[in-house]
Amino acid sequence: MTAVVEAPPGLFRGALRGTSTGILILITIIAFEAMAVSAALPTAARDLHGIAAYGWAFSGFLVASVVGMVLAGQISDSAGPRLPLAVGLVAFAAGLALAGTATWMPQLIAGRVVQGLGSGLLITACYVVIGECYADEVRPRLFAAISSAWVVPSLVGPLLSGAVTQHLSWRWVFLGLLPFVVLGSILMVPTLRGLAPHGRRATALARPGRIVHAIAVAAGIVALERAGQHLGLPSIALAVVGLAALLWGLRTLLPAGTFTLRRGTPAPIAMRGLLAGAFFGVESVIPLALTVQHGFGATEAGLPLACSGVTWAIGSYVQGRPPRGDEDRHRVRLVRYGMALIALAVMLVAVAVHPGAPGWLMYPAWGIAGFGAGLALSTVSVLLLKYTNDRDRGSDSAALQLADATGSAFTTGLAGVLVAAAARVAIGYTAAFTILALGMAALAVLGSTAAGRLRAPAPPGR
Repeated sequence: MTAVVEAPPGLFRGALRGTSTGILILITIIAFEAMAVSAALPTAARDLHGIAAYGWAFSGFLVASVVGMVLAGQISDSAGPRLPLAVGLVAFAAGLALAGTATWMPQLIAGRVVQGLGSGLLITACYVVIGECYADEVRPRLFAAISSAWVVPSLVGPLLSGAVTQHLSWRWVFLGLLPFVVLGSILMVPTLRGLAPHGRRATALARPGRIVHAIAVAAGIVALERAGQHLGLPSIALAVVGLAALLWGLRTLLPAGTFTLRRGTPAPIAMRGLLAGAFFGVESVIPLALTVQHGFGATEAGLPLACSGVTWAIGSYVQGRPPRGDEDRHRVRLVRYGMALIALAVMLVAVAVHPGAPGWLMYPAWGIAGFGAGLALSTVSVLLLKYTNDRDRGSDSAALQLADATGSAFTTGLAGVLVAAAARVAIGYTAAFTILALGMAALAVLGSTAAGRLRAPAPPGR
């Protein structure tokens, strides 16, 4: 068994100080890159005469990140998280440098692919490090801090990226992050040295079959997102093929029992998919709904997303407080309440999208949704690491990330289909937004109802 560091009361004291700081710096960098790059890429594509290939800068990142997640899970289970963490750091930095120095569009896309691979490796490897180095009672507080690390990038990332692109160069959106990657890497060195591969399985580091399934999942996600942007027979066919590839890949990459929320590791993984689907499916259309239905400007229409970022961090902080009474019941209640709050918020959105309703209702509604997501998502991550073991920690952490990516991709793709139908006047915008909100509310209610499946599995023989 891997030894757990005896953690002091705080995250930033004793042996865990450097590790905690390094993880938070890396997560902040990944978050900033994810939030800020969309503001810089249009200018970069125009400068490099590559507008026609613009979409591949996003699709390439997504495909590579999914492959990176699966690779990190496999390698961590076989040899520990040291190798994927080190390679992820190098790949992410190399991708930033490659994109920031691009002289033609294929180089920029290649840089985004390398960044995606590094991002996928890092996120999964960080989860494994958290599982190995932090005691159970400390993990909720670390996940609360990780949630907070997404707040500032989500609030200022696009604005700062736009300002840098306009007044300096789009290249500095990539190159400006390199010193922080180096700093995070230096802080993680003691942890990398201490992560020995004791007690690992003597298996191949990368099973080709699982990589093929990972590529199928990534291709399925891309196909669903592309199909959601248009309405017509070709898009329907693309969606069907994408869904088939997605399910075929997930069948191998997710643990048995995920689709039935089996107690143990499958239930938190499934719940992560339900949560991401319900939340991001609605969030993807909120700015558009406020613009089309209420005539809000771009800044006003984007404010609900900022509200949810702040309340998400607050909800995650609340779940990080020590529980009173039975911890398992406490964690189940947090997820149940969190999903119920998301359901309530989405129902309020279903009201707010009507032209006769007050548009400002979207602000408190999505603030409630963010608080609920903060309660539930961090708790699900804590439970996953509690139920897994040394042998499967890597693959289970990768499965958690895959469930998040596929759940949100599926529902945002559905949102795209409904919006495309409204744009072609097949249905009204009010109907499209209402149908989406009611569907996602049902998904959140399902998650709240099924939260009891998150209880610890019964001991063998009982």
